[in-house]
Amino acid sequence: MTTDILQTIVAHKRIEIAHQEEAVSRDFLIRQLETNPPRPAKSLKQSLATSPTGIIAEFKRRSPSKGWIAPGADPAIIVPGYEQAGASGISVLTDQEFFGGRLKDLQTIRPLTELPILRKDFIISPYQLYQAKVAGADVVLLIAADLTIEECKELGKLAHQLEMEVLLEIHSEKELDYVNESVDLIGVNNRNLGTFHTDVENSFRLAEKLPKELLWVSESGISQPDTLKQLREAGFRGFLMGERFMKTPSPAQALSDFIQAAAL
Repeated sequence: MTTDILQTIVAHKRIEIAHQEEAVSRDFLIRQLETNPPRPAKSLKQSLATSPTGIIAEFKRRSPSKGWIAPGADPAIIVPGYEQAGASGISVLTDQEFFGGRLKDLQTIRPLTELPILRKDFIISPYQLYQAKVAGADVVLLIAADLTIEECKELGKLAHQLEMEVLLEIHSEKELDYVNESVDLIGVNNRNLGTFHTDVENSFRLAEKLPKELLWVSESGISQPDTLKQLREAGFRGFLMGERFMKTPSPAQALSDFIQAAAL
């Protein structure tokens, strides 16, 4: 595959954000936060550190590589089920064009779960952080591959000012240069965002290089309970999983069965 999928997504995201900001201004979002403050944020870092499972269960309808996984999926049903099944956190994909998500999904589930919620998107603008806070996110994903080091630092600083945690996603050792004082969790993406090829060995390769003071999250490609146990032994405490559950008739039951099989 020669197309760099990440570049395509980010180019579209810039256009999308411009349209969104025309429709709903940043000042309007700031006033919303002032007049209707969201509930106190919940810590994903703390939840993962104290959880026997460490699973961040993802609500995801489609992906660029697999197409539609669960086109009719209802977050109001699936997310409370995830919580009952033993998830430690929830990830919500809010990109519409490539993942079939929307910010409204996050708003829908906010009152339905006590778990910390991650807004998973391609965040390249401060505007998206204000959106995330208004919608009720506790954590935001910053992807090293689509930011400069300075952009990552500035977005992380604003996320903390808005009382949201930061999960920094890296794919290679050189992206460790993006770690800064605003990073709360570091995620190793086992999926190459240029090609969308997935190799869970990437987490094991980078484990020796990751900062010990941060909580580690392994993202994508985890499908077997033994793999999760091996990642935990390597030092990871968070495991971002979506497709493994969403492609089944009952994602909550699939998560429950996975946890039972892993004896967590």
